[in-house]
Amino acid sequence: MLIFSCLVAGSFSLGGMAMKTETITPIAFNGLRFIIATCAVGVLAMATGGINRSAMAAPWRYVILGGLFAFYFIMMFTGLKTAAPIATSALFTLTPVLSAVFGYFIMRQITTKRIAFALAVGATGALWVVFRADLSAFLAFEVGRGEMIYFAGVVAHALYTPLVPRLSRGERTPVFIFFILVATTLVVLLFGASNIVATNWLALPSIVWIAMGYTAIVATTMTATLLTFASVRLDSAKVMAYTYLTPSWVILWEVALGNGVPSGLVFVGIGLTILALFLLLKHEE
Repeated sequence: MLIFSCLVAGSFSLGGMAMKTETITPIAFNGLRFIIATCAVGVLAMATGGINRSAMAAPWRYVILGGLFAFYFIMMFTGLKTAAPIATSALFTLTPVLSAVFGYFIMRQITTKRIAFALAVGATGALWVVFRADLSAFLAFEVGRGEMIYFAGVVAHALYTPLVPRLSRGERTPVFIFFILVATTLVVLLFGASNIVATNWLALPSIVWIAMGYTAIVATTMTATLLTFASVRLDSAKVMAYTYLTPSWVILWEVALGNGVPSGLVFVGIGLTILALFLLLKHEE
């Protein structure tokens, strides 16, 4: 999950740069991205033991998980057209709070007082960043359209996490992820075929192709595998605790890509999200 948070952060910065070129729609971008990712995971699954027929049982499971996955990423890239990568990554840190709620109803996972306090600290830090350390903006609930769009995706991602262990039937991680990505690809193609056909693929700038390659191979294939591996071994709240590091990683990505450094007050919120991570990772007696 530590690696997961670092790799996810790159998709916010690179994805934001790609979407702001206004040369490709989020659904067309994700259509090709998921085709590439599905092929990559399919090769991985075949190379590590093959795909057994029993894994194809109850295909409705993959449709549910794939639908949530598709919705999250389309909302993410739609939001990044107008929202700043650091603000959206801060919203991503609200996932543990929502995962804890969904985890209770789906898996009956109980959240202790310490974990609840840690989630509250992390959520406060996330909101601090989203509202740019501006108390008046917070009191007026001045949230950008891009942030609101992305938050809808965050809810879907939070629901995805506890559903993974609930719907898994012991399939190997690469096989399970392969069928989820197959379903995700079909959902995106079903709703975005016209967008994909209308895209002038030969005229796309290089940053779009760089972001495409990164999000397909690294931010989809690798992170989905890491998340699934962790989700069947840890409680939902602790799995997503590592998302609290995402804004910190995004800041490093933004600096490395030459996109500037946020104001000093924003780092107060970043500090709170890191504190929440340490509180969540502390072992219970």
